[in-house]
This record gives sequence, C-alpha cells and structure tokens, in this order.
Amino acid sequence: MTPLESLLRRRIAATGPMTLAEYMGECLGHPEHGYYTSQSPFGTSGDFTTAPEISQMFGELLGLCLAQSWLDQGAPARFTLAEIGPGRGTLMADALRATRIVAGFHAAARIVLIETSDKLRAEQKSALAAYPVDWADHAGALPDAPLYLIANEFFDALPIRQFTRHAAGWRETVVGLANGALALGQTEPAPVAVLADRVADTRPGDIVEVCPQAVSVVGEIASRIARHGGAALIVDYGGWHSLGDTTQALRQHKSVGFVSTPGAADLTAQVDFEALARAAQPCATRYTTQARLLENLGIAARAARLAQALTGAARISHDAATIRLTQASEMGTLFKALALHPFTAAPPPGFD
Repeated sequence: MTPLESLLRRRIAATGPMTLAEYMGECLGHPEHGYYTSQSPFGTSGDFTTAPEISQMFGELLGLCLAQSWLDQGAPARFTLAEIGPGRGTLMADALRATRIVAGFHAAARIVLIETSDKLRAEQKSALAAYPVDWADHAGALPDAPLYLIANEFFDALPIRQFTRHAAGWRETVVGLANGALALGQTEPAPVAVLADRVADTRPGDIVEVCPQAVSVVGEIASRIARHGGAALIVDYGGWHSLGDTTQALRQHKSVGFVSTPGAADLTAQVDFEALARAAQPCATRYTTQARLLENLGIAARAARLAQALTGAARISHDAATIRLTQASEMGTLFKALALHPFTAAPPPGFD
C-alpha cells in the first residue's frame, strides 16, 4: 500500500466516496505523496516519454512556429514566452536554441514557466541555466503582455469528472471503498447541468468526461491573447468531442489499475479539444493532428539535415524518433494540436 492510499482510505471512510476529479487531484498533486511531487515521471527510467524527450525537433519546430507568429504580429518589443507543464525544461531549451536565429526574439522575451512542483522547477532551472527564467504557479499569474505559449501534454493530466448516461440522468464515477480497499463506483442517477447539451448525442450507457480545470486554464490564456496579442500551441493526446472512458494509469511504461497505486502512477484522460476550443472563444482557433502540424512546419527537412551527421545506432534512433512523432501508428494522429490566436492575426504557421 502506498502512503497516499492509506490517507485516502481514511478520508473516504470518514467522509464518503470522492469524485474522480478529487481522486486524481490528490494522486497527482498531494504536497507530500502526489505523483508529481514524489516521483520522477519522465523518460525511459520513468513512467512515460513525451515528444520533447523523443526528439529535439519537436521543441525546435514549435519554438520557431511561435517566433514566426511573433514576427507576423509586428514583433512586439516585450512579450511573455511561456510554457505550462514544462516537465524537465527540455522543450523550452530546444525552442530557445532554435530561435536564437530570429533577430530580437530573445531580447524581447520574458521566459515564464508555469510549474507548481519544486522538484521539477529545480530540473527546469538546470536545463535552462543559460537563460533568465521566471516561474508562476498558474496561468492567472502571467504578465499582462502579449503571450506566446506552449502546452504539451499538460491538459491530459488535469483531473476529470466522468459520467455515465442513465435513463434517469447521469451517474458520476466515484472512488469509494469495497471490503476496505479503494474501488470505483457510481452515484445514483441525477440531472447534470453541464451535460444538458449531451443528451441529444448519447444513449444510456455512454460515458462522457469533462474537465472543468482545463476550461478555466484555456479561458485565462485566451483572454490574455485576445487583449494583448500572441498565440498558444496546445498539443496533447485526445480528440474532438468526448465520448467513452479514456482514463488510464501508467507505471514504468505499463498500464496499471486506476486505483491500484495512488501517488505512484501517472493518471491521465484524453483531452476533449472541442471543449478547449469553446473555452477559447475570445480567440480564433485552428485544429489539426500532430503529424500534420509537424509536417507543415518542415520536420522532414529538419530530420534530413540532422541525419547527415549521424551514423549507426544514432541514425537508427533518430529515424525511429521521427517515425514516432509523425506516423499514424505512433503519435502522429492520436495527438492533436490546437492553436489560439487573435481574430485580427493570421494563425500560427502549420495551421494554415
């Protein structure tokens, strides 16, 4: 039993079942026993590998995409270059290295990483030691300035609420106790206001997931971009229009039970990009697959250029990384990309 499981069992015994969102929030963010405060999740030695850890090309191309948007919007003299959920700082480091060639971009940028984990902040500080970096706890703390932001695999880790359609309303998935152990269950059916528009396109037994925190975060980012200019690139795994159970728990790159190892496994759910686009209504939005975005940004040419200096195992690894980022059988179509930009500005490159 993990330390967090003991705490959760006692809490549920005292106050009753908790929603899936409450459970995920504790498992991922508990100040002492949460996954992101106590584990080392990234890379082959962790529980999952993100696109920036697979290849430098991912961060390079997204960085150059934002830099071109900055130029297209008149190259504002001061702006915020931000990443939310920056992991170990790998993506931002690659983006900054690639954008050194863009005259004036670094001089105008205030780099801000939105991160709550002290452990990850230390790793980010090391990865970005060559740059002046500020940290923020949430999107609402970003400066009032043009905002150019990247969010890669951030929204899939936000707590979700899950509902199953019933003839008498919706039954919410909860975490309770069965014979003293953590177990998934459901509430009695009842109307749910936030799902009023999902009655028409679902049937009894269908599952719908909502992420209130994602809507709030995107709304905050979009309002800044609408007021001051800028662009946001959101890349994550998911699709358009939530339907079905998409929750999963990963430990050491393998699926485990969702309530089997609280605080020791990564808990995620697929992102509903339709909900994000709705929350971004102060801005214009564009939506595509990760593969299409990277292809439009020139990953083939970049991959060929890097390959020229590689041989043997390094070349094989590089080619495999390119395939993993872009092929439909890998991350290419499972991962999607959403761009936010002012209605008065062109969409970021790759989303045309």
